[in-house]
Amino acid sequence: MGLGIAQATARAGFETIMAKATPGGVDAQRGRVEKQLQKDLERGKLTAADHGALLERLCWTTHLHDLARVDLVIESIVEELPVKRDFFGRLDDIVKEGAIFATNTSTLTVGDLASTTKRPERFIGLHFFNPVHAMKLVEVAPSLRTSRETVETCVAFAKQLGKTPVTVADSTGYIVNRLLVPYMVDAIACLERGLGSIADIDAAMQNGANHPMGPLALADFIGLDIVFHMSSLLLEEYREPRFTPPPLLRRMVLAGYLGRKSGLGFYDYKQTPPAAHDAVVQRAAR
Repeated sequence: MGLGIAQATARAGFETIMAKATPGGVDAQRGRVEKQLQKDLERGKLTAADHGALLERLCWTTHLHDLARVDLVIESIVEELPVKRDFFGRLDDIVKEGAIFATNTSTLTVGDLASTTKRPERFIGLHFFNPVHAMKLVEVAPSLRTSRETVETCVAFAKQLGKTPVTVADSTGYIVNRLLVPYMVDAIACLERGLGSIADIDAAMQNGANHPMGPLALADFIGLDIVFHMSSLLLEEYREPRFTPPPLLRRMVLAGYLGRKSGLGFYDYKQTPPAAHDAVVQRAAR
């Protein structure tokens, strides 16, 4: 997500610093971005001049102190409250006082994170969707203490990126995930109960509800570990049965079947095109 957001801001003309918050260098991440931009150049989606200018607007660093003079920080690190709170606590002493802090979280509350800093009025949620270049929505989530000026600035910023911003309440899951996670969880439960095969459940929602991909393929795309984590957090927050992760989902995550990123989930991505992997699901369901 961080790489996608950085590309979106650079494409919109903003000078962008990509700061790696985890140990290690930036060469792998920079290489991924440069490879994607090269493909866009070859496909005619970027001119040579735009390609060069875009690369010049993207800077890379492993030092948080390089963010000292930025106007906006968008955090997109692991979805763990203690880690994020520590991150923002350190940034608060580094980044200039007037800068806005934004978090890309979708399952943690903005208020919890803002309380770590001395700038709750300039702290907000900016939830982008994956893949950032293709998804138009940005959920703009102010906490109770976020100023109106900060909200207006971030709404305008999202529009400058070519996105469609919607302002949402600071609540776990916002709008999309509060509706989407139970949908995927229920699809997995339907599979577990034998209501249909992987392919049939996905085909039903694609052709019956005109969805671009079925719920099981979507869960694979997001990552089954992330779906499990989101559903667990939503269940903890709201105590509503509809958020309960099915046993099948938990067993697949424990087995390392995480979807696209692991090569195996509800579909086998080692095949072209990916094929429903019913045998794996049957073993996991035992």
